This record gives sequence, C-alpha cells and structure tokens, in this order.
Amino acid sequence: MTGKDRLIFFFAWSCALVTTIVVCGLLGFIAWQGGAVLGPALFFGDAPAWAAISGQIPVWDGIWPACAGTLVLVLLAAALALPFGLGCGLYLAVLAKGRKKAFCSLCINQLAGTPSIVMGLFGFAMILFLRRTFLPGANTCLLLAGVCLAVLILPYIVRATQNAVEAIPLTQRLIGPSLGLTLWQNMVHCILPQASRGILGGVILAVGRAAEDTAVILLTGVVANAGLPRGVLGPFEALPFTIYYLAAEYRSQSELQTGFGACLVLLILSASLFVAARWIQRKIENTWY
Repeated sequence: MTGKDRLIFFFAWSCALVTTIVVCGLLGFIAWQGGAVLGPALFFGDAPAWAAISGQIPVWDGIWPACAGTLVLVLLAAALALPFGLGCGLYLAVLAKGRKKAFCSLCINQLAGTPSIVMGLFGFAMILFLRRTFLPGANTCLLLAGVCLAVLILPYIVRATQNAVEAIPLTQRLIGPSLGLTLWQNMVHCILPQASRGILGGVILAVGRAAEDTAVILLTGVVANAGLPRGVLGPFEALPFTIYYLAAEYRSQSELQTGFGACLVLLILSASLFVAARWIQRKIENTWY
C-alpha cells in the first residue's frame, strides 16, 4: 500500500468513524432523555389505555393521538405515492429513451429539489382555489396532507425503482422476452422480484421522509389537540408537529421531557417501519425465488 493509499484509507476510515460516533451519540442522547418518560403516561396521560386507544375518551396530555395520526398519514402518503413512483421508475428504466427520458428525469430532479415548505404552500393554495371555485366548504385535512407528502416522497421511489432496475444486468432483463414472456409478465415475474431489494430501500427512505416532515403538514391540516383521526377530511395530530410544538412552547421541564419522549417514539416508529419493510422483502424473495 503506497502513501496515498494509506492517506485515502485513513480519511475514509475517519469519516466512517466520525459518522458512527455522531449517530450513536445522537441516538444515545435521545434515548437517555426520552427513555426517562417512556411509559403509558407518555402516550395516554391520565386516561385509561384501552379507552384512549379505542377513542372512547380524548387524550389531552399524551402523544397517542399524534402517534395514530402519524401512522395513518405515512400509510396514506405511501399508498398514494407507490403506484406512481413504481410506474414512473419502470418507465424511465425500461421504456423511456432519448429526449423523453431526459425531460422526465429533469422533472423528477426538479421535484426532488423542491423545499417541503413550498409543497405545503402548494397544498394551502389548492384549498384556497377550491374554496373560491368548486368547493366553498373545503378545508385543510388529512387527505390534503397525505397528497402533498406523497408528491414530496415521489422522487425517492422513482429514483430507487429506476436505479434498482437499471442495476440488473441486461442479459437477465432479456431472459423473459427470450422465453416468450410479454412485457407485463417480464416486469412482474423477472424484473420487479430482482429489483425488490433496491426498491424497498427507496420506499423505506420515502416513508422515513414522510414521517419526519413538519413543514408540509403545518400548512395542510395538522392541529394541536385534534385527537384521533376521524376521517381523511378532518384535522389530525402528528409526532413531528408535536415535537416542534413542545420544543417551542414548553412551560415546564416535564413538557420538554415529553418532547424528548415523542422524539424517541418517532425513532422507534421509523425503526418498526424499517423492520416491517425487511420482513416484506424476505417474503417477496421467498415467494419469487
């Protein structure tokens, strides 16, 4: 190994070490602060657990409504973005050529670079337009927040799908057509199973992005003390907004500790989604191979 090789090795090793220390330090600090208040009282306050979970009584001093709202919001955004993301990614990787591919890629890149607050303003402007034209009673709601978040995470799914499919060797992508499979059969039985690992990686990133974003939901329907989601056309609570609200408006040390507890719960929720995605990935691989 030459001197330059040793320098590159030391630089790369140092960067990896610093990144690991920063991440572990951040997670350890949140776990230390939030773990002290992690318990039924953090989620339900003084309310009985089952009555709060089933929505029989409201929760005023717990984060359970925010947990439920975040989970519903993330699932709604993922359900709206997945079909379009997969379809657009497959089109760019398999079907698009020349100027069409370049123009579509440019649009995806522009969408990926759009700040989340702009997406929130877009949703708010859409509601104002609907109020003045077709729907005078339109208001910000869970559905609007889900649509705006779906648009926000769409580039992650598109790029993950495109990169995963393009990473498959051309010889393997042509095995299906050489055996007489149609385009649809080749997509479903050959390309998508092989690209599932990369696609799910992008979906995990997209879901994490949707779970933590605050700027979009601030302008599209999140409300403090809204309670459990009663429908897609109503207001909702979300963990990112609860953390922001508690950190900005806390009046006692216990409220600040509740904010750290909400941070820890948000991390656990994201990790749970990651584990669920890994389980789905293994089920897909066991089914198709």
